Amino acid sequence: MADQSRKPPTLKTIAELTGLSLSTVSLSLRDGTRLRKEPRHKIAAAAQALGYVPNRASVRLRTGQTNVLTLIQSPAKNTIDYTRQMIEGIGAHLNDTRFHLNVIPELDPETPEASVRYVLQNRTADGLILTHTTARDPRVQILTDAGFPFVCHGRTEFYTPHAYHDFHVEQFVELAVQRLHDKGRRRFLLVAEDDGTTNFAKISGAFHRAVAHRGGVGQVATDTGILVSPDTARAFGQRLAARSERFDAIISNNELATLALMGGMADEGLRLGHDYELICRQTTDILPLLYPRIDTLEEDLVATGRELARLLIARVTGAPVETLQTLHAPRPRWRSG
Repeated sequence: MADQSRKPPTLKTIAELTGLSLSTVSLSLRDGTRLRKEPRHKIAAAAQALGYVPNRASVRLRTGQTNVLTLIQSPAKNTIDYTRQMIEGIGAHLNDTRFHLNVIPELDPETPEASVRYVLQNRTADGLILTHTTARDPRVQILTDAGFPFVCHGRTEFYTPHAYHDFHVEQFVELAVQRLHDKGRRRFLLVAEDDGTTNFAKISGAFHRAVAHRGGVGQVATDTGILVSPDTARAFGQRLAARSERFDAIISNNELATLALMGGMADEGLRLGHDYELICRQTTDILPLLYPRIDTLEEDLVATGRELARLLIARVTGAPVETLQTLHAPRPRWRSG
């Protein structure tokens, strides 16, 4: 049976075990990025071996900080593995820092600001990561007014700048339209869910500009409910196949919807690469596994999580927001001839 009288390890215990000074151990566990890798890893290994757990209550009383960053988990409909990859990236970046990750759900989809207010009122974190941001996102307004550190996965339309990291959807559309145009396709369809986010506004605007620039015909699939479920997306694919004037170039922003849509078109006898070409935004390996010749533009969500964590730590430690606005460039994965 474990010795219940054994005292928990302290910073002094780690210092004695590693032969490093108490101040070095303290600095490493507070902000490891300021030390060289060798002592940082040595201290981290000793802390893990000893089962050292920082006293968060005393840290908060002493510094006013929690050493916790919180990801507010918004509902991600029709998205494959989004949250897991995001958390993996955030966690990987936090591994050598003093910060820990907390994930809380959006308390009420009708009032997304409720989760933000909870963190502010209870001071349970030093900074927040927001996803699925809208043009005039109320969460952004609340946090800006409160002067509380945060970073968005996505851009907004606020005049006051804030930290963000976003997939470069304008470049995504430009590359996709150019690729399809080069393959002789002229009737373009953009399949992107109008979920009220800034992402949709930017991708649809960029799509119309890119198609017009090349003299093509373009349309955004705005039928209500077509991407609500795989069944509705498949039915939409069947309707596309039955059109008298079919689209021969499809650009999709969602992998799960793309799989169902392609299934619906296949139901009606249409073949990828022959009757139509399609380019999809790729965040997993599922599409190329099922369709080895499909063209995609890749977004690395693990890298996105790392970058969001990096930006938020920089914001928490005082970096100006104007220096904390970055875009994730799509990576072309051209597989067809």
